[in-house]
Amino acid sequence: MNRIVHIALKVDDLEKTTAFYQDVFGFWEAETRKTRDHLSRHLTDGAIDFTLVKYDEGTESKESKAAGEGPCIHHFAVEVEDMAKSTAEILSYGCEIISDPGVIPVKFRAPGGTVAELVPVGRYKKPAPPQR
Repeated sequence: MNRIVHIALKVDDLEKTTAFYQDVFGFWEAETRKTRDHLSRHLTDGAIDFTLVKYDEGTESKESKAAGEGPCIHHFAVEVEDMAKSTAEILSYGCEIISDPGVIPVKFRAPGGTVAELVPVGRYKKPAPPQR
């Protein structure tokens, strides 16, 4: 079954934003990693991957500009069982692929203009909360 498993925010201050979501809502860090032109901090509430994305200064990638210049909701991810089939389906609706060719996840501009991505089943885990 297809389902939303991930939401990403584009942020200006990774540390301050992380502290806010941890302190106010109790989200915890699952992973932080560098990917191409950005740093991704994956937080979770135990059910959904909530990622804070800080793009490198001066980057001009298509993905970095896809949702706009400033902080914003950057994209959401839909988990699908068949990446090739789902990619073909979004293309049949006239969606623009934003990701570089061959890159997984497949980011695209959906009808209506929002940015979304296709991810394979199991890409985002549901980590247990940290021990206190």
